[in-house]
Amino acid sequence: MATAALWQMLRQQGYRVNLKRVHRLWELTGLSAVYSKPKTTKPNEAHKIYPYLLKGLEIIPPNQVWCADIASIPIRRGWLYLVAVIDWYSRKVLSWRIFNSIDSSFCVEALVLCPRNILKKFDFVVSSPLSIP
Repeated sequence: MATAALWQMLRQQGYRVNLKRVHRLWELTGLSAVYSKPKTTKPNEAHKIYPYLLKGLEIIPPNQVWCADIASIPIRRGWLYLVAVIDWYSRKVLSWRIFNSIDSSFCVEALVLCPRNILKKFDFVVSSPLSIP
């Protein structure tokens, strides 16, 4: 992505250069694009870490255990964040949301958008990956 931008800039300045050459020289010199990388794996030290609640639990019926995960998706001018709520037994995606900033509100929204008939039947506990030993 960055090599293409550099290649276009060189072409606009009148240099006759091939995109493959720009890419090869980019890698050879060890250059890298400067952009902010997501900082999603740093836990807040003030937050309490709870024990892993599923240790030794046999998951048999659907909707017994759900998991949620957040993925960072690089785009041209930053990051998008995808959260998905998945049933562990069936591996079915129950709901998902994409947002342009990492905020707890879009995670809660993904949970609220899960099928209503399932949410009403169960009490549930929300656990974070940081609670895993």
